[in-house]
Amino acid sequence: MLNPKEFTERDKFGLYNGMEVISVEKGRAKTRMEIKAHHKNGIGTVHGGAIFTLADLAFAAASNSADDIVTSISATMAFTKAATEGVLFAEAWEVSRSTKLVTYEARVTNASNEIIAAFQGLGYIKRKV
Repeated sequence: MLNPKEFTERDKFGLYNGMEVISVEKGRAKTRMEIKAHHKNGIGTVHGGAIFTLADLAFAAASNSADDIVTSISATMAFTKAATEGVLFAEAWEVSRSTKLVTYEARVTNASNEIIAAFQGLGYIKRKV
């Protein structure tokens, strides 16, 4: 089972952007990002790329929580509400798993548990750890 602190430290892009993995269990993970000025776009809301990265980090931690090395091959996101301040969370969970493919969903929420974005990811199981 992945250690959330260890996974956070190994994911340099997420770490650089102030994101952390706060929990991991088999097929499920939760991430957190405190909104800072560098997360904002030209109109003062959190950049879609930052929101996507937070969800993708949860997907990565969840899909790699077992004994497989999983890489993303496709992901989509629907943005439903703007965020400007506070903390965002992303929680990912497994929807299906075959011998080579995994499907995950994730929700990005704010501290009031309002949905900011919905994510779907498809991963390829490269090999066993």
